[in-house]
Amino acid sequence: MFSMSEQSLKADITSAMKVAMRARDKDRLGTVRLILSEIKRIEVDERIELDNARILAVLDKMLKQRRDSIQQYEAAGRQDLADIEAAEVLVIDSFLPSPLSEQEISALMDQSIANSGAESVRDMGKVMALLKPELQGRADVGAVSQLVKQRLSS
Repeated sequence: MFSMSEQSLKADITSAMKVAMRARDKDRLGTVRLILSEIKRIEVDERIELDNARILAVLDKMLKQRRDSIQQYEAAGRQDLADIEAAEVLVIDSFLPSPLSEQEISALMDQSIANSGAESVRDMGKVMALLKPELQGRADVGAVSQLVKQRLSS
């Protein structure tokens, strides 16, 4: 579903909403509308037009919230609610670029460490500042942060 063409991610999501409406796919439509309303809320609050990078950050945050909810619902024995959240995860995920492989993440880490001139854990902020835009929507930034910390510690 995701296309990093000239067309914006917001336009892709809007056209997905129209497709879901025509197909009468209520579940997908509901999730796509949630995404668009969150984008619109931020645009109105901050009086800006979100670019693809910022929309990816919004999608990333929505995914994280859903995954947290799934864990909580499963722990509480509410599989019915966990299943609803899982279905939303699949829809949100469909708008994200393909995930990075371990090799790609490792190469990006090496490049960011070299470019930032990082020598110890104290320089981790510099490395993450370079890495974060590259990882957005394509890898778990928290997990990569731990890997960077390990690499800078050794």
